[in-house]
Amino acid sequence: MQIHFISDLHLCADRPALTAVFERYLAGPARAAARLYILGDLFEYWAGDDDLDDPLNTHVAGLLADLAESGCQVFFMPGNRDFLIGADFAARARLQLLAEPARIELGNEAVLLCHGDSLCTDDLAYQAFRSQVRNPAWQAQFLGQPLAVRKQVIAGVRMKSEEAKSEKAAAIMDVNAEAVIALLREHGVHQLIHGHTHRPADHQVDVDGSPGQRRVLADWRDKNGTAGGEVLVWADGKLSRQPLR
Repeated sequence: MQIHFISDLHLCADRPALTAVFERYLAGPARAAARLYILGDLFEYWAGDDDLDDPLNTHVAGLLADLAESGCQVFFMPGNRDFLIGADFAARARLQLLAEPARIELGNEAVLLCHGDSLCTDDLAYQAFRSQVRNPAWQAQFLGQPLAVRKQVIAGVRMKSEEAKSEKAAAIMDVNAEAVIALLREHGVHQLIHGHTHRPADHQVDVDGSPGQRRVLADWRDKNGTAGGEVLVWADGKLSRQPLR
Protein backbone atom coordinates (compact mmCIF):
# COMPACT_ATOMS: atom_id res chain seq x y z
CA MET A 1 0.00 0.00 0.00
CA GLN A 2 1.19 3.50 -0.88
CA ILE A 3 0.19 6.85 0.60
CA HIS A 4 0.97 10.01 -1.39
CA PHE A 5 1.48 13.62 -0.28
CA ILE A 6 1.56 16.65 -2.58
CA SER A 7 1.10 20.41 -2.22
CA ASP A 8 1.63 23.77 -3.88
CA LEU A 9 0.68 22.87 -7.44
CA HIS A 10 -0.75 26.37 -8.02
CA LEU A 11 -2.81 25.21 -10.98
CA CYS A 12 -4.20 27.95 -13.18
CA ALA A 13 -5.24 28.46 -16.79
CA ASP A 14 -1.93 30.20 -17.53
CA ARG A 15 0.07 27.06 -16.71
CA PRO A 16 -1.42 24.28 -18.88
CA ALA A 17 1.81 22.28 -18.74
CA LEU A 18 1.42 21.85 -14.98
CA THR A 19 -2.17 20.71 -15.43
CA ALA A 20 -0.89 18.15 -17.94
CA VAL A 21 1.65 16.87 -15.39
CA PHE A 22 -1.15 16.59 -12.83
CA GLU A 23 -3.32 14.68 -15.32
CA ARG A 24 -0.55 12.17 -15.99
CA TYR A 25 0.15 11.78 -12.28
CA LEU A 26 -3.50 11.05 -11.46
CA ALA A 27 -3.80 8.62 -14.36
CA GLY A 28 -0.51 6.88 -13.50
CA PRO A 29 1.43 6.90 -10.20
CA ALA A 30 -1.55 7.99 -8.11
CA ARG A 31 -3.39 4.79 -9.03
CA ALA A 32 -0.98 2.87 -6.80
CA ALA A 33 -1.98 4.93 -3.75
CA ALA A 34 -4.63 3.96 -1.24
CA ARG A 35 -4.69 7.57 -0.01
CA LEU A 36 -3.69 10.91 -1.52
CA TYR A 37 -3.23 13.95 0.71
CA ILE A 38 -3.20 17.35 -0.99
CA LEU A 39 -1.84 19.80 1.58
CA GLY A 40 -3.02 23.08 0.15
CA ASP A 41 -2.52 25.44 -2.78
CA LEU A 42 -3.82 23.00 -5.33
CA PHE A 43 -4.98 26.12 -7.20
CA GLU A 44 -3.27 29.46 -7.70
CA TYR A 45 -6.39 30.99 -6.19
CA TRP A 46 -9.96 30.02 -5.33
CA ALA A 47 -12.68 32.66 -5.36
CA GLY A 48 -15.47 30.41 -4.11
CA ASP A 49 -17.30 27.21 -4.95
CA ASP A 50 -19.65 29.14 -7.24
CA ASP A 51 -16.68 29.28 -9.63
CA LEU A 52 -16.92 25.53 -10.23
CA ASP A 53 -18.13 26.08 -13.79
CA ASP A 54 -14.75 27.57 -14.72
CA PRO A 55 -13.27 25.10 -17.26
CA LEU A 56 -10.07 24.45 -15.26
CA ASN A 57 -11.92 24.02 -11.98
CA THR A 58 -14.42 21.64 -13.54
CA HIS A 59 -11.61 19.67 -15.18
CA VAL A 60 -9.57 19.31 -11.99
CA ALA A 61 -12.62 18.29 -9.95
CA GLY A 62 -13.39 15.63 -12.55
CA LEU A 63 -9.84 14.29 -12.50
CA LEU A 64 -9.93 13.93 -8.72
CA ALA A 65 -13.36 12.33 -8.79
CA ASP A 66 -12.09 9.81 -11.32
CA LEU A 67 -9.17 8.95 -9.04
CA ALA A 68 -11.55 8.49 -6.12
CA GLU A 69 -13.71 6.24 -8.29
CA SER A 70 -10.66 4.03 -8.83
CA GLY A 71 -10.48 3.36 -5.08
CA CYS A 72 -8.03 5.99 -3.83
CA GLN A 73 -9.21 8.10 -0.91
CA VAL A 74 -8.47 11.76 -1.61
CA PHE A 75 -8.00 14.29 1.20
CA PHE A 76 -7.60 18.02 0.85
CA MET A 77 -6.31 20.56 3.38
CA PRO A 78 -6.80 24.19 2.31
CA GLY A 79 -3.73 26.35 1.74
CA ASN A 80 -3.23 30.08 1.78
CA ARG A 81 -4.32 30.36 -1.88
CA ASP A 82 -7.40 28.12 -1.84
CA PHE A 83 -8.75 28.30 1.72
CA LEU A 84 -12.20 29.16 0.32
CA ILE A 85 -12.63 25.69 -1.17
CA GLY A 86 -15.75 24.27 0.42
CA ALA A 87 -18.29 21.49 0.48
CA ASP A 88 -19.48 21.91 -3.11
CA PHE A 89 -16.02 21.42 -4.59
CA ALA A 90 -15.38 18.54 -2.17
CA ALA A 91 -18.55 16.81 -3.33
CA ARG A 92 -17.77 17.38 -7.02
CA ALA A 93 -14.19 16.12 -6.61
CA ARG A 94 -15.21 13.32 -4.24
CA LEU A 95 -12.62 14.29 -1.67
CA GLN A 96 -12.63 14.80 2.07
CA LEU A 97 -11.76 18.18 3.56
CA LEU A 98 -9.22 18.14 6.38
CA ALA A 99 -8.98 20.65 9.19
CA GLU A 100 -5.48 21.90 10.01
CA PRO A 101 -3.52 20.34 11.58
CA ALA A 102 -4.50 16.73 10.92
CA ARG A 103 -3.01 13.71 12.65
CA ILE A 104 -2.71 10.47 10.71
CA GLU A 105 -0.94 7.14 11.14
CA LEU A 106 1.81 5.91 8.83
CA GLY A 107 2.44 2.36 9.86
CA ASN A 108 2.88 2.45 13.62
CA GLU A 109 3.86 6.12 13.80
CA ALA A 110 1.72 9.22 14.19
CA VAL A 111 2.36 12.03 11.70
CA LEU A 112 1.01 15.57 11.75
CA LEU A 113 -0.03 17.29 8.52
CA CYS A 114 -0.44 21.01 7.86
CA HIS A 115 -0.13 23.43 4.96
CA GLY A 116 2.66 25.29 6.69
CA ASP A 117 1.76 28.97 6.55
CA SER A 118 0.56 28.96 10.18
CA LEU A 119 4.14 28.13 11.22
CA CYS A 120 5.65 31.21 9.56
CA THR A 121 5.17 33.15 12.78
CA ASP A 122 8.04 35.60 12.15
CA ASP A 123 5.99 37.18 9.35
CA LEU A 124 3.70 39.21 11.60
CA ALA A 125 1.96 41.05 8.75
CA TYR A 126 1.06 37.80 7.02
CA GLN A 127 -0.20 36.21 10.25
CA ALA A 128 -2.50 39.16 10.83
CA PHE A 129 -3.84 38.80 7.28
CA ARG A 130 -4.24 35.05 7.73
CA SER A 131 -6.20 35.52 10.93
CA GLN A 132 -8.54 37.93 9.17
CA VAL A 133 -9.31 35.83 6.10
CA ARG A 134 -9.73 32.59 8.05
CA ASN A 135 -12.44 34.21 10.18
CA PRO A 136 -15.86 32.69 9.26
CA ALA A 137 -17.56 36.09 9.47
CA TRP A 138 -15.06 37.62 7.05
CA GLN A 139 -15.45 34.69 4.66
CA ALA A 140 -19.24 34.92 4.72
CA GLN A 141 -19.06 38.64 3.93
CA PHE A 142 -16.53 38.10 1.16
CA LEU A 143 -18.42 35.22 -0.45
CA GLY A 144 -21.55 37.36 -0.41
CA GLN A 145 -20.02 39.64 -3.04
CA PRO A 146 -20.37 38.96 -6.79
CA LEU A 147 -17.85 36.48 -8.18
CA ALA A 148 -16.34 39.06 -10.54
CA VAL A 149 -15.72 41.44 -7.65
CA ARG A 150 -14.10 38.70 -5.61
CA LYS A 151 -11.74 37.86 -8.45
CA GLN A 152 -10.71 41.49 -8.76
CA VAL A 153 -10.01 41.67 -5.02
CA ILE A 154 -7.97 38.45 -5.15
CA ALA A 155 -5.92 39.74 -8.10
CA GLY A 156 -5.09 42.86 -6.13
CA VAL A 157 -4.13 40.88 -3.04
CA ARG A 158 -1.89 38.61 -5.10
CA MET A 159 -0.11 41.59 -6.61
CA LYS A 160 0.47 43.17 -3.21
CA SER A 161 1.66 39.83 -1.84
CA GLU A 162 4.32 39.51 -4.53
CA GLU A 163 5.47 43.05 -3.86
CA ALA A 164 5.67 42.35 -0.12
CA LYS A 165 7.69 39.18 -0.69
CA SER A 166 10.34 41.11 -2.59
CA GLU A 167 10.84 43.33 0.44
CA LYS A 168 11.00 40.60 3.09
CA ALA A 169 14.01 38.62 4.22
CA ALA A 170 13.80 34.98 3.13
CA ALA A 171 14.08 33.74 6.71
CA ILE A 172 10.96 35.65 7.74
CA MET A 173 8.89 33.74 5.17
CA ASP A 174 10.13 30.34 6.38
CA VAL A 175 8.67 28.40 9.29
CA ASN A 176 9.73 29.27 12.81
CA ALA A 177 11.65 26.42 14.47
CA GLU A 178 10.08 27.04 17.87
CA ALA A 179 6.59 27.07 16.34
CA VAL A 180 7.30 23.66 14.80
CA ILE A 181 8.43 22.17 18.11
CA ALA A 182 5.46 23.69 19.94
CA LEU A 183 3.03 22.17 17.41
CA LEU A 184 4.62 18.72 17.62
CA ARG A 185 4.67 18.89 21.42
CA GLU A 186 1.02 19.96 21.56
CA HIS A 187 -0.10 16.96 19.53
CA GLY A 188 2.33 14.45 21.01
CA VAL A 189 4.02 13.53 17.73
CA HIS A 190 7.55 13.70 16.32
CA GLN A 191 6.84 13.75 12.59
CA LEU A 192 5.52 16.66 10.53
CA ILE A 193 4.74 16.96 6.81
CA HIS A 194 3.90 20.35 5.32
CA GLY A 195 4.22 22.50 2.22
CA HIS A 196 3.85 26.25 1.61
CA THR A 197 7.49 27.39 1.81
CA HIS A 198 8.57 25.94 -1.57
CA ARG A 199 11.76 24.71 0.14
CA PRO A 200 11.62 20.90 -0.14
CA ALA A 201 13.90 19.25 2.40
CA ASP A 202 14.01 16.77 5.26
CA HIS A 203 14.87 18.42 8.57
CA GLN A 204 15.88 16.73 11.80
CA VAL A 205 14.17 18.20 14.86
CA ASP A 206 14.47 17.65 18.59
CA VAL A 207 11.24 17.46 20.58
CA ASP A 208 12.15 17.64 24.24
CA GLY A 209 15.10 15.31 23.78
CA SER A 210 13.39 12.93 21.35
CA PRO A 211 14.41 12.91 17.66
CA GLY A 212 11.88 13.81 15.02
CA GLN A 213 11.60 14.96 11.43
CA ARG A 214 9.99 17.78 9.48
CA ARG A 215 9.47 17.02 5.83
CA VAL A 216 8.72 19.90 3.48
CA LEU A 217 6.85 19.12 0.28
CA ALA A 218 8.04 20.52 -3.05
CA ASP A 219 6.09 23.03 -5.05
CA TRP A 220 5.25 22.22 -8.68
CA ARG A 221 6.94 24.45 -11.24
CA ASP A 222 6.62 25.46 -14.86
CA LYS A 223 9.86 27.24 -15.72
CA ASN A 224 12.13 27.43 -18.73
CA GLY A 225 9.81 25.26 -20.75
CA THR A 226 9.90 22.38 -18.25
CA ALA A 227 6.96 21.54 -16.02
CA GLY A 228 7.26 19.14 -13.12
CA GLY A 229 6.51 18.35 -9.52
CA GLU A 230 7.25 15.92 -6.77
CA VAL A 231 5.32 13.41 -4.69
CA LEU A 232 6.26 12.27 -1.20
CA VAL A 233 5.45 8.55 -1.14
CA TRP A 234 5.04 6.31 1.87
CA ALA A 235 5.62 2.67 0.89
CA ASP A 236 7.25 -0.34 2.53
CA GLY A 237 7.41 1.51 5.82
CA LYS A 238 9.40 4.51 4.62
CA LEU A 239 8.99 7.88 2.91
CA SER A 240 10.70 8.77 -0.37
CA ARG A 241 10.46 11.56 -2.93
CA GLN A 242 9.43 10.80 -6.48
CA PRO A 243 9.90 13.50 -9.15
CA LEU A 244 7.34 14.08 -11.89
CA ARG A 245 8.00 15.53 -15.32
